[in-house]
Amino acid sequence: MIKCVILHSIFQKNFIFMGYIAFNKHQLINLEYSLSRELLRTNSAGSYASTTIIGCNTRKYHGLLVTRQPHIDHLHHVFLSNLDATIIQRNAEFNLGIHKYQDNLYDPGGHKYAREFVADPIPKITYRVGGVVLSVEMVFADDEDRILLRYTLLDAHSPTRLRFRPLLAFRSVHNLSKYNETANTKAIEVKNGIKISMYKPYKPVYMQFSHKVTYTHQPQWYYGIEYTKEKTRGYDYKEDLFNPGYFEIPIKKGDSIIFSAGFEDAGNRRLNPLFDNEVNARIPRDNFINCLRNSAQQFIMEQKGKWELVAGYHWFNIHGRDTFVALPGLTLPEKENDLFLGIIDSMVGMMKDVFFPVNRIESELIYNSVDTPLWLFWSLQQYVLYTGDYKTIWNKYNKVLQKILEGFKNGTAYNIHMLDNGLLYAGYENDALTWMNARIDDKPVVDRNGLAVEVNALWYNAILFYAELLEKNGVTKSTKDWLKIVEKIEFSFTDTFWDEKEGYLADVVRGDYRDKAVRPNQVFATSLPFSPISDDLKYLILHKIEKELLTPRGLRTLSPKNPDYQGVYGGNIDQRDRSYHQGSVFPWLLGHFAEGYLRLHGQSGYGFIRRLIDGMEAEMTEGGIGTISELYYGTPPHRGKGAISQAWSVAEILRINDLLNKYQNNTDQNK
Repeated sequence: MIKCVILHSIFQKNFIFMGYIAFNKHQLINLEYSLSRELLRTNSAGSYASTTIIGCNTRKYHGLLVTRQPHIDHLHHVFLSNLDATIIQRNAEFNLGIHKYQDNLYDPGGHKYAREFVADPIPKITYRVGGVVLSVEMVFADDEDRILLRYTLLDAHSPTRLRFRPLLAFRSVHNLSKYNETANTKAIEVKNGIKISMYKPYKPVYMQFSHKVTYTHQPQWYYGIEYTKEKTRGYDYKEDLFNPGYFEIPIKKGDSIIFSAGFEDAGNRRLNPLFDNEVNARIPRDNFINCLRNSAQQFIMEQKGKWELVAGYHWFNIHGRDTFVALPGLTLPEKENDLFLGIIDSMVGMMKDVFFPVNRIESELIYNSVDTPLWLFWSLQQYVLYTGDYKTIWNKYNKVLQKILEGFKNGTAYNIHMLDNGLLYAGYENDALTWMNARIDDKPVVDRNGLAVEVNALWYNAILFYAELLEKNGVTKSTKDWLKIVEKIEFSFTDTFWDEKEGYLADVVRGDYRDKAVRPNQVFATSLPFSPISDDLKYLILHKIEKELLTPRGLRTLSPKNPDYQGVYGGNIDQRDRSYHQGSVFPWLLGHFAEGYLRLHGQSGYGFIRRLIDGMEAEMTEGGIGTISELYYGTPPHRGKGAISQAWSVAEILRINDLLNKYQNNTDQNK
């Protein structure tokens, strides 16, 4: 473990506090540093609170109360964008808030009072203003859409008051709020606070305190708040936020005040025990793996009694491919077997013919993936490997698995069909059916139509896993039929994809065309439980990948030796899409490289893979703290980009860590 990377000492008076994820005064007031580090906390409904560690929002997706609105469009909506707190002492006011405006102006500039930040067990930032020391802690309720902020006065030498100004948006995460005269600016006072709904059909948000407060209605707009991340991404980046007024409350040294914002009246609830219960329910973020275990919980959500998996935050939705890839690592090491099956059941319930949804655009589910149904087989295979329970998988899903294989074999939508040699062909011109599906001007950036290498590795693995299920349940005739196809693939796969001269697998074959770009998709032929290639070929493939694609953050999507390689992911949407699969690094691929390597080298490969996995620990204080990003630059220093927390990135590190632990346990037992 590289403890020195992320272990900080925090000094306050005569005490020393240690935090696994912690930032000191100099890091916090350095905005170039602190604004690049983000917080995220979700709940079981898929709602969340997110901002930077200094409390300045840099994305339109940031906010303290961001919730799904299925009665409107299934998207997240920002309600409470921020809450500015002001310390008042002897008629002097010290505003702790911070927002970015034009000309690089940060106002009010409350970051200059920040002294320390720790993330365990929950985010906590401490401010010092003269003799006043105030801490602010944040939790997001797990079983309801409610943000809770606890303000504790640690030290003060004279009477102190706190003033709070909520900044409201009431809009979709994909849009921005602008000043308008149609907004409802009236607030209704309720016990210890107010409720307000700026627009129909939104429910009112209740903003209340654990103590009696004085509310002054003073509606005003904050104009031109800027989000630097959106500016960089080429989107509208200026927003007008509404402030209905302010709350004031006296506070004594040693006392705590809890602020609550949610959609249900909290006036008669005891907010202190509610806050404490939420804290106690968290997995501590006191080491690398516990951070990932904590993060893993945040991708799981319950919708109308059904469990689903969110692919990533802040803008991802339901993705069948990501679900099947991430699910084993997020659930099985924790023995969450029922949760695993519940999420599989939800995905099966959304099947359309042989396909699963790969995205949801507002209320519409999108079905256009060839590999996603095959990842279902792998996911169920992992369940069997963990539990040994073939019976449950057979009883629940044998008809679904048969339907997929028969559909692909006989031919289905998107020109998906089995050739005479047993290989699986997919796609018409301009389709994008694999995980490398970025498009510009309605054309794929990477044309992978035809015989895609990982699709056929997955196809082979799926058939053999199904044949294994058939055999264990005595369906011998069908088993023989599928095994005949397996024999064809074993001959044709190597003949079709293998490049004897270069020593690796072609990425796509289409008629006489062979795409010889060195890409990571060939890694699945080394990692899947059933592989159509020999160990000798696996060795050469892994060597090629290690030499040209492997980085400390995952595998590149294209070799730097290729003229189309783009090692920096950024710019507007077209620039990002053009580089997305042309060199960007994806951490989830590291899982399959590691598994392929361990399958080939066994115990002798343990040290190398352990160092690779442990190398990801440095990311716990980068980007989305305590989690792993969607992708990274292909070029050093491999900065994190895309979604700040991605399910399959986290899942695959957890799965390989669990596999490494089993290797270590076997070694210890054999000593």
